[in-house]
Amino acid sequence: MIWLARHGETAYNAERRFQGQGAVGLSGRGREQAAELAEQAAGYGFGGLWSSPLPRARQTAEIVAGRLGLEIAEDPRLMETDTGEWTDRTFAEVEASDPARFAAWVAGDPSFAFPGGESFAAQQDRVSAAVADIRVAGPLPALVVCHRNSMRLVLEREQGRRLTLDDVPNGALVAL
Repeated sequence: MIWLARHGETAYNAERRFQGQGAVGLSGRGREQAAELAEQAAGYGFGGLWSSPLPRARQTAEIVAGRLGLEIAEDPRLMETDTGEWTDRTFAEVEASDPARFAAWVAGDPSFAFPGGESFAAQQDRVSAAVADIRVAGPLPALVVCHRNSMRLVLEREQGRRLTLDDVPNGALVAL
């Protein structure tokens, strides 16, 4: 079995700002959430630990790895969506300037694509391929530390679940 975990909070999360594939690290609260995730994960008997290479996910995985005694395997296919022209902008700024596209992003519309960035369809394909390879590579159960949209899209493909933004808080642990 595979479990997905969202990285701890960053300053961008607190500011409700698009970070995309930017090199944004954990905040103090994010490190606390990662430690809480590590304690929660300790009871699952994970045999493998995978992570997106983005700093916020990698830092979360390092805290979890320290608690579980596991090595981290990185896979760039687990990274967050490339948010293109929206990177570094606040949600409020984007909603005011591009309300229709912002609403499509919030809804997780499968046809959505960030202007100058990546589409949800492309991200869903790459994250799903990574998860399929993790299942084959093992060992299972495995914990995959990644990002909100990565989680939303793979859960939708594999379980038919369309999650809202608030369904995947920082530090969340969700069974795939």
